[in-house]
Amino acid sequence: MTEQSSHPAPLRRFHGVAGGSRRRRPTLAAAGLIAASAMVLAACGSPDSGGSGSGSDADSKAPLTIGVSLPLTGDFSQPGGEAKRGYEVWADMVNADGGVLGRQVKLKIVDDASNQDTVVSDYTKLITQDKVDLVLGTFSSLLNFPASAVAEKNGYVFVEPAGGAPDMFSRGFQYLFFAQPATAPHQADVFVDYIKSLPEADRPKTAAYPTQDDPFTRPVIESMQQQLEALGVKTVYSSVYPADTTNFQTIANTLKNKKPDLIAQGAVFEDGVGLVRSLKQLGYSPKALFQTSAPSNAAQYSDGVGAANTEGVFYTVSWNEQATTPLNSEFVAAYGKAYDGALPAEDAADAFAAAQVLQAAAEKVGSVDQDKIKDYLHGNEVETILGPLSWNDKGEPQGDFILAQWQSGKVQVVGPADAATSDTIVYPKPDWQ
Repeated sequence: MTEQSSHPAPLRRFHGVAGGSRRRRPTLAAAGLIAASAMVLAACGSPDSGGSGSGSDADSKAPLTIGVSLPLTGDFSQPGGEAKRGYEVWADMVNADGGVLGRQVKLKIVDDASNQDTVVSDYTKLITQDKVDLVLGTFSSLLNFPASAVAEKNGYVFVEPAGGAPDMFSRGFQYLFFAQPATAPHQADVFVDYIKSLPEADRPKTAAYPTQDDPFTRPVIESMQQQLEALGVKTVYSSVYPADTTNFQTIANTLKNKKPDLIAQGAVFEDGVGLVRSLKQLGYSPKALFQTSAPSNAAQYSDGVGAANTEGVFYTVSWNEQATTPLNSEFVAAYGKAYDGALPAEDAADAFAAAQVLQAAAEKVGSVDQDKIKDYLHGNEVETILGPLSWNDKGEPQGDFILAQWQSGKVQVVGPADAATSDTIVYPKPDWQ
């Protein structure tokens, strides 16, 4: 069951300025961090000693209400919509199997419009007025940063499906858990390992690193740049562009002139599609293209750049539809049944996994007691469709991403070897079609 409401709030974003290869990443932008903290303090008031869902009510037959705020409109509406689908598929599957703690799950989903002020108001209302039993996280570090502070202040466990920026985990929070295999600075490690595995003569000699000013994409690209420079790959271009950039002709033209062997872009979605289109228009195709989140958006990405132009594109990913993890095939089938045969996007799978984490903990402790759930997750591994997840005392996951590549119109896992679905790696990338 799902309830929805919308908020026509204006979009507030952290913007950066393009700069050189050694620009320091702001810690979610100082002014924005202070503003977000002020929002939370104003909205929440004094801390609670525990969430309203802290009692043991496993015998109750009332619906178990889980509150979620998602960006269903605004800049993050595409991944936000996929996260909504993932949560809803999970709820449908769980309810068909008897619910959680013997109670049918009721999702109360509201729209934060990709807006930090709104997401704070949403979670404050869900917790303090609607008194939901549990909450689940929203999309992106930008929104989860203030949202998780609301949950922490009210003593609610906050399992987030997307939001691996380092600053998420620097605040000493106890109720925060990131439901992906690893945080942003480690997302590129598996791609760097692939480059290291190549004979030195075959490795890219030069690289360019354009990235959106986003608290998740920047650490991924900056970590990759540092590691590849240490490997001897020369940086010929590095820039940070504002999150609302829509015209990529200038960046693409600069890349054409610099002629890097590798382009590694910190792209959320539309910016990844936009850069590919601009590079194609200018006739420049690098030997290798890596993008962060954009290629994981399944058919939307393929439709955006053209199916033939996906060939050889690398990205790192938390999940693959061919994985043999428990319940994965059932999730893929249920998603396809609900959405006209479509394959799930990664954001849908991550949301499903976040809900699995919360479900597993609640069922293990036998209640919706927030402190018991928190303590269980700090001390135990949870099996999900992404694989087993575990966390350190900051809520940071302790696993590894997988390396994926578009091949012949489909996504294949190409690393690590024990997870690979294809023995072939397309390198160099073919020219645009």
